[in-house]
Amino acid sequence: MSFYSTSSFRCSFALCNPKLQPLVSMSLSSKLPLHFSGNARFNRNHVHHHPTALRIRASNASSSGSGTNLVLLSSTVTVTTAVANRVLYKLALVPMKEYPFFLAQFITFGYVVIYFSILYIRYRARIVTDEMMAIPKLRFVAIGLLEALGLVAGMSAGALLPGPVIPILNQTFLVWQLMFSSLLLKRKYTINQLIGCLLVASGVIVAITSGSNAGQMLSDIQFFWPALMIISCAFQALASVIKEYIFIDSATRLKHKSLDIFVVNSFGSGFQALFVFLSLPLLSKLKGIPFAELPSYFKSGAGCFLGKPGCDGAPLLPLLYIITNLAFNISLLNAVKTSSAVVSSLLVMLSVPISVYILSLPLPYLPEGTSLSPFFLLGCGILLCGLLLYNTSRPVRNSSEVD
Repeated sequence: MSFYSTSSFRCSFALCNPKLQPLVSMSLSSKLPLHFSGNARFNRNHVHHHPTALRIRASNASSSGSGTNLVLLSSTVTVTTAVANRVLYKLALVPMKEYPFFLAQFITFGYVVIYFSILYIRYRARIVTDEMMAIPKLRFVAIGLLEALGLVAGMSAGALLPGPVIPILNQTFLVWQLMFSSLLLKRKYTINQLIGCLLVASGVIVAITSGSNAGQMLSDIQFFWPALMIISCAFQALASVIKEYIFIDSATRLKHKSLDIFVVNSFGSGFQALFVFLSLPLLSKLKGIPFAELPSYFKSGAGCFLGKPGCDGAPLLPLLYIITNLAFNISLLNAVKTSSAVVSSLLVMLSVPISVYILSLPLPYLPEGTSLSPFFLLGCGILLCGLLLYNTSRPVRNSSEVD
């Protein structure tokens, strides 16, 4: 699930503006970035203008166009659901303000049931094949362990770090992804792509932390805690790159058939839930809830979720958030599958300033508006420049690829 599905935990850390609280972080296969090029490439020296070769190239051009449309659609859906996910998370916390830990646990374990139910239905419908189910499970164990470690490390550091500092440190997620993609997937990036990624991260930082004096806030904080937050991003980034590797590797194992995303979502979420369950004593301590009081806390949280007095907006707002979060997780993993883990992160970053702007407006259950600093527009401009630079850069081809 990664931040794809651990968003509820990491969103509980507050920014300096409480209304913008859910925007701390969100942390997500073709080997190509967002250039939407076709996957099939042929050596011009071997074409010789043969009619069959010309037909193949024409077919590839058509395939490239359909692939472009698919990635564009996937990207649009991902950004839309990411924005809705952030906004509805904040709205869901209106009735569940005393029970964010319950909401996070409910989603973590509830998604295991939902994902495996969908996987079973798709298996019975023969959409998911036996070959897909036979994909090695050790990688999913690694994903679950990494995401659980990222969760524990992030919550430990977040409990002691000032709120405005957290989104700055979380931008290292993209840096980790670039590094792991280069090391594990042997992907190469142009200078313009690297600069574009850094501009995107910088734009997000400027947009959501302008005027926070975050540097001064770290003056009394031990170095260990910011470092731990950065390490938590590394765990999450490595998990996302492993997911991308699974899609790439499965193309060979399945003879170029596409691995169903619910295989990855289901087993990844299952092992993550297992490791989170084993970490419950530590997680409850980090949230200030004695382990012995967890049963009564969850009982009260369930009552609030169902709309007991004093929880105005439940169960509608929490249910809307859960549905949207589920759609976001699925669309984000699909973005990893159709583009790359790095591109999925860029899409999520694009949703941050959009969400901040929406949350600055008067909303149901949040009638008070928030004025935005001029630096917000500056940050948005930097972010868009970074996305433009990244997407207009010619991708560096791997050694196995030819013109």
